[in-house]
Amino acid sequence: MKQYKPQEFEKKWQDRWDAENLYRTPNPGEESFDPKKPSYYVLDMFPYPSGSGLHVGHASGYIGTDIIARRKRMEGFNVLHPMGWDAFGLPAEQYAIQTGQHPRVTTERNADNFRRQLKLLGLSYDWNREIDTSVPEYYRWTQWLYLKLYKKGLVYQKEVAVWWCEDLKTVLANEEVINGRSERGNHPCVRRPLKQWVLKITEYADRLIEDIDLLEWPEHVKKMQSDWIGRSEGAEIDFRISGGDKYIRVFSTRPDTLFGVTALVLAPEHPWVRKLTTADRKTSTESYVTAVASKSELERKAETKEITGMFLGSYVEHPLLPTRKVPIYISEYVIADYGTGAVMSVPAHDERDYRFAKAMGLSQIEVIKPENLMNTADCYTGEGTLVNSGDFTGLSSAEARMRIVTELEARCLGQKKVTYKLKDWVFSRQRYWGEPFPLSFAPDDSIVPVDESELPILLPEMTNFTPSDDGSAPLNRVPEWVNHTLRSRPGIPLKRSTDTMPGWAGSCWYYLRFMDPHNSGAPFSKDAVNYWKQVDMYIGGTAHAVMHLLYARFWHKVFFDLKLVPTPEPFKRLFNQGMVTAFAFRDSTGRLVPTDEVEQVGEEWRRIGTEVKLERFVTKMAKSLKNVVNPDDVIANHGCDVLRIYEMFMGPLADDKPWTDDGISGCERFLKRVWSLFHDDEGKVKAQFLAASPRSLKDDSGQLAIEQALHRALKRVNDSFDNLNFNTSVAAMMEFLNAAYEQPASMTRIQAEMFLRILSPFCPHITAELWAKTAHEGYIDYQPWPAVISEFLQDDNFELVITVNGKPRRRLQVRRGTAACELEDLALNVVQDLVAGQTIIKVIVVPDKLVNIVAKG
Repeated sequence: MKQYKPQEFEKKWQDRWDAENLYRTPNPGEESFDPKKPSYYVLDMFPYPSGSGLHVGHASGYIGTDIIARRKRMEGFNVLHPMGWDAFGLPAEQYAIQTGQHPRVTTERNADNFRRQLKLLGLSYDWNREIDTSVPEYYRWTQWLYLKLYKKGLVYQKEVAVWWCEDLKTVLANEEVINGRSERGNHPCVRRPLKQWVLKITEYADRLIEDIDLLEWPEHVKKMQSDWIGRSEGAEIDFRISGGDKYIRVFSTRPDTLFGVTALVLAPEHPWVRKLTTADRKTSTESYVTAVASKSELERKAETKEITGMFLGSYVEHPLLPTRKVPIYISEYVIADYGTGAVMSVPAHDERDYRFAKAMGLSQIEVIKPENLMNTADCYTGEGTLVNSGDFTGLSSAEARMRIVTELEARCLGQKKVTYKLKDWVFSRQRYWGEPFPLSFAPDDSIVPVDESELPILLPEMTNFTPSDDGSAPLNRVPEWVNHTLRSRPGIPLKRSTDTMPGWAGSCWYYLRFMDPHNSGAPFSKDAVNYWKQVDMYIGGTAHAVMHLLYARFWHKVFFDLKLVPTPEPFKRLFNQGMVTAFAFRDSTGRLVPTDEVEQVGEEWRRIGTEVKLERFVTKMAKSLKNVVNPDDVIANHGCDVLRIYEMFMGPLADDKPWTDDGISGCERFLKRVWSLFHDDEGKVKAQFLAASPRSLKDDSGQLAIEQALHRALKRVNDSFDNLNFNTSVAAMMEFLNAAYEQPASMTRIQAEMFLRILSPFCPHITAELWAKTAHEGYIDYQPWPAVISEFLQDDNFELVITVNGKPRRRLQVRRGTAACELEDLALNVVQDLVAGQTIIKVIVVPDKLVNIVAKG
């Protein structure tokens, strides 16, 4: 018999799909577009084409979206399933600095490799829609959309303290700095004031929170977004500096605790620190400020570390008790960019303030008595009744908040206020490999937007991509590019902004360009965006749970306000796939050992050919951990369909799953059995699968059993699409195959067709081959998805539960419709050993369900 050899047909089908543009998706206005077809947009999170290529962990999510896309096509949807490259960014630029090779060359080479690997996986992308954020045809429209934000008043320049990495010669976002070192490369970083382009994302803070309810997203992701925005209702309160007429403003969500203030704490970067520090404390204060400047926000706000601080020697007056002097401190836990950069410390009712007070030796003043008088906590943060609060004593926390704010407003010392943890988005990078800003500067330093007709602003050709020692961007060294005039403003000398946009810029709107990627007159047409509307299913890892998703939502809402898009949100449903983990190895010094240099000796792991013992541990797949499994190797050895189905069989798509080579063999055996089911001993397709029509199912109990098994499998496969636990789909198809092999001669051509259609989204190559070999015309990819027929879900047999005195004791498979008297006799017969010596009081029979025997002895 001809054996299953996927290498003989998988490449053939991939080439044919490409040659015939099988997965090309028509747009409104195209001749092949069918307006009656409903749309479905399934999208993978935008990949950056790194030099290391794909590993099987990346492939998991891509295969999952492909299965969804293939099934939706079979259900009659016009499916948009595109792929492209988030190609601008720091990695390519760093490689260019190290090697002198232009980032464009690196990016194109990496994209070519990614594309090759994705095609090798049999993914049904519409490659006609491929985009690359680093080509002028794309970033022209990124610049165009940025101008829309500018003209809407959402762009400004500001000098801000940013993280500067000297080794990388670039500004990094807070999230890219961990413990004062760069996430990429682990280089030291320092805070440095730089003039930056900033986007007013805070203008949309309320809507970004409110519209979370519109999203079909994981609850933990929605909470992460809400927490990141951090909307807080409270009051701004002014404390007058003792001996002067200046005030320090704080924000507090708990003005009802105002009478419990024992200190005013400023961020070390607060502009008034120098003025408020007494002469005897200047040296120690400056040393403290310098030490804090080297720490990241995550370090400074860590709950587990000891809080430090420094008394400045100055005081403020309590707003409602002017005779009470409140000392002024600085502490690392107060962040300049949060609130006003100053907090009122109430150690009796705030955990962070309590830790600070303990460290500084400050007193506590209890002003909230908990409703539960048994509460003995040192720091009570809940609601209650006010005590030690002057005229407000005895009020509830809620009423006191309102009354205290009213009193502060009457004295012009405070007001109601809503604040956000979210800060405006620093949108500048001192890099070469990014989108140039479409903004220039006139001789009077006023900002001049480029006319839309003069876009794109192209990157100039360069060979040295290293930023200058003073931190200015590489583009600053190209005077013929920096100095220019505009056709719209002839004769006026202008200077271009030499910063570039961050990598987020292209990924903030790429999903919209996929809707209409070849439009040369607009980023996307009205017809296209009104048809596709938004992404129906967006799949990617949790790494982008906040930044990318929040930034894209912000841009999309601006576009919605400008009537460029028809929906207020870009991504209807979000699904986070889990990681594929793998074994890694390290020696006694902690050095990693590549997996291909490891062998198992008994129950130990050793470096090949040595006595060096190794520790094996499970972790994420990463090139740095030397435990990456390349899909090219798996496909070469086992075939693409085996890889696809094994990736899904490992566990639910949302879960982290361990990769083991041993697990592949079971999936390979399954596909070999599928192949054998269709072929006789001579390697020819069995005649029964070429027959024009089947016999009546009623005349063949074997055919009926197969039909029932088919529909049971189909129902489980359909159910698996709700939570994308495709491992149950694979298990269901394996169970069906077992049923088919019990009576293989009974299986009909129509049943074989149905099974191939169910299997097709998961294993498109073997099903395409078998579909053609069984004399079917056309492609299986667009065959209708089968429907579950409920009558076939009912098996002729049912599980009879036999209970004795109400306790289940035996279970039997019995034919449905068996008479009650027969069920009673059967039950009494199989429990003889259990009721021996007892008297049968009565027997209760529930047909097609159970028999309960009541016995007494």
